[in-house]
Amino acid sequence: MTRTSFSIPLRLASTAIAAVAVLSLSGCLYAQIPAGSPTGAPSSSPETDAPSDERSGSTLTFAEGLDLASDTYIEWGDGLVVDEGWKIVSPDDGNGGWTYGTVDGTCTARFWQGYTTDVPVVAGDDSASSDAILGVLLQTPTSEVTPLATTGEFSYMAGGNGGVETRQVVGVDGSRTWLMAARAFTQTGVGLSVVVDCTAADAEATLAAINEENAVVVTP
Repeated sequence: MTRTSFSIPLRLASTAIAAVAVLSLSGCLYAQIPAGSPTGAPSSSPETDAPSDERSGSTLTFAEGLDLASDTYIEWGDGLVVDEGWKIVSPDDGNGGWTYGTVDGTCTARFWQGYTTDVPVVAGDDSASSDAILGVLLQTPTSEVTPLATTGEFSYMAGGNGGVETRQVVGVDGSRTWLMAARAFTQTGVGLSVVVDCTAADAEATLAAINEENAVVVTP
């Protein structure tokens, strides 16, 4: 998969102003999922289609992320490619984004990986910088996102492991649920995110299922 810079302009199905209003009034994000993906110039980094078995540890907490070498390569594995419950909706667009959908059409999972050049990251703080990625996705100041975000996890090196701390926000709109989860790595200047959007299923449960098959791959 390609790695790109995180470009700020993103299309939202609802306006950023409406999203901010809901954030301040309800404390729950009743907003629509961004319709576009971050864009930027593709890098020449090698692609990885499946998680590696190589491990340097069992977890990658926010604090442990600060111990990474600056040239560590971090990317999504592609465990869903072999899962019969998922299909490719949009292949790698060359800008660090691609989308899977469940075969029953109830959920999509939009992945992104890239450089955080245009994200207002906080040096030495992977947690706050992960909130900043969420802020870019929502076109909302990080300070508005942080009180509403919770700490979750992606899988580390192989599906089902957990261990990679993330920040996430969850929204509900009638029968629709969605979840945005992100992780920034300030030592390497890259980030990962996934947006899970479900029309007739639970987004949090769907992300948990994704984590059973899909992982963050770290190459020293």
